[in-house]
Order: sequence, then structure tokens, then C-alpha cells
Amino acid sequence: MRYDTPVYFQRITPGEYNPNTGNYADDTVEETPRYASVMNTGEETLRLVYDGPKQGSLTIQIQNHYEEPFDRIRVGNKLYAVDYSRKLRLKHTFVVSGVQ
Repeated sequence: MRYDTPVYFQRITPGEYNPNTGNYADDTVEETPRYASVMNTGEETLRLVYDGPKQGSLTIQIQNHYEEPFDRIRVGNKLYAVDYSRKLRLKHTFVVSGVQ
């Protein structure tokens, strides 16, 4: 298994309200890069996690555990939400699906 795909764990901080203008500031996104093994999710896993097939689902596996809080994962230019996470002894596996 090759851990050659860069993935980015994103933490989103909402923009604060400005009472002078009545608008909110833009959200701030902090990214933490990691290298991972990224593959399409198998049919059996799709049935277990989603109770059926779901388009655009990926399985991401990183070496060691990722302990920091995060909101979503970016792979390339696409954003994904974590639907299932599992910590193994030396690895951390995420089953993710695409978000808008």
C-alpha cells in the first residue's frame, strides 16, 4: 500500500460578526497536510456504512492516528465529509463522501 497522495485535514473557523457593517467576515480554513493511501470504497463497506451504494465515496488510510479536530478532508480540489472512522493499531482509516 502506497501512502503517496496528499490529503489535507481542514479546520474551519467561522468569521466574526462586524456590528458596524452588519456583515460576517469570511471563514478561515486551516489545513494540515498528510500523505495517505486513497482508494475507492469497496461494495461491502458501502453496504455497511451507507446501507447501499453511494457515488463518490473514498477510503483514506493514513499511517499513525490523526488526533487533531477537523471538519472535512480535501483530496485534490474536492472536499469530503467523514462518514466513518476507524483507528487501527498503527493506522487510521476514514470512509468519506463528497460534499458541495
